[in-house]
Amino acid sequence: MVAEIKTEEEYKQLINGDKPIIVDFWATWCGPCKMIGPVFDKMSQKEEYSKIGFYKVDTEELPDIAQEAGVTSMPTFIAYHKGEKVSQMIGAIPQNLLKLVQETASKA
Repeated sequence: MVAEIKTEEEYKQLINGDKPIIVDFWATWCGPCKMIGPVFDKMSQKEEYSKIGFYKVDTEELPDIAQEAGVTSMPTFIAYHKGEKVSQMIGAIPQNLLKLVQETASKA
């Protein structure tokens, strides 16, 4: 399940945690975001990825987080582990997202 990050404090706490996480930076007006969102959600429900946290940030509601993360286009998926950005993917290509999720799971 993909949880929505609601505050900057929550974001900082999650990216600095021991559990690897992937954050989907999206916007309501973004067509590709709407296409890839359900794919990200399905991946979050798979047992083999249960050691990863799946989150999303609405860049319209939390622009400071998007700016801090260096997000310039959407969708952008960023993997974090122990406060470090470990990987990033821009775009709505399911195969690339799967690769990012698999790489992140291997670090868990």
